[in-house]
Amino acid sequence: MPKMPARRSARERESRQGCMPRQRPIALVELIITAALVLSTVVAVTAVSIGFARAEVAGAVPKGDGLPFAIALGIALLLTAMSGATAIAAAVPQRH
Repeated sequence: MPKMPARRSARERESRQGCMPRQRPIALVELIITAALVLSTVVAVTAVSIGFARAEVAGAVPKGDGLPFAIALGIALLLTAMSGATAIAAAVPQRH
């Protein structure tokens, strides 16, 4: 004869379920984090663009003063190389 599970009252079930924290699905958490990353990247690009326009770096090149443009270009290339190196290092599987 199969055993019948003990019946619990509704109050007992509520008290047990109320104590447990509700977990969000991993995909939802990743989606929220990705959206926050996209938003912060857009804000950073906007701030850099405004700073670049206010510094009038591109306007200084036709006047014969290419030093500010060369410095800005050098910093941009350095940041690009650093991000590329980070992406390559992150793609290589870790050996334990």
